[in-house]
Amino acid sequence: MAGTNTFGQNSKASTVKKTFNRTTSVSIDIDVEPSVIWKLLTTANDFPRWNSTVLSIEGDIKVGEKIKLKSYLDPNRTFKIKIKEIGDETMIWGDAMGKRVYTITKTSDGKTHFDMTEKIGGLMFPLFANKIPDFDESFDRFAEDLKKEAEKIANKE
Repeated sequence: MAGTNTFGQNSKASTVKKTFNRTTSVSIDIDVEPSVIWKLLTTANDFPRWNSTVLSIEGDIKVGEKIKLKSYLDPNRTFKIKIKEIGDETMIWGDAMGKRVYTITKTSDGKTHFDMTEKIGGLMFPLFANKIPDFDESFDRFAEDLKKEAEKIANKE
């Protein structure tokens, strides 16, 4: 069964599946200041340029706002997501089915540690869980794309 080891080890995504929910997580160290990552994560219209997992995002990534996201995992569906929280180290967005938490922390060696975890589920989850695609590959690509773009930006400065 996927996800029996620690979340996000070596920037490889892992998933824990339970009867009423599923949690996928990935983490990676990025050799930039946190502000570079936050800029990328909060500029919606720029996501498709650097993030190979996103087709489009409409709206503003600001607390209380709703965005419309199209993903390569399900290109025919538009996810309507509410931005629930943006803090110094955490951003949370989600819908009735679940939430995604982005966490950014400065490491002792001057890098920034990025974590992304999404938990989806609910009482009706068992009825459609097998129709939801696996997120592991998409999360790995997201983390690698973020690292590549953030380090590219930092090297230009």
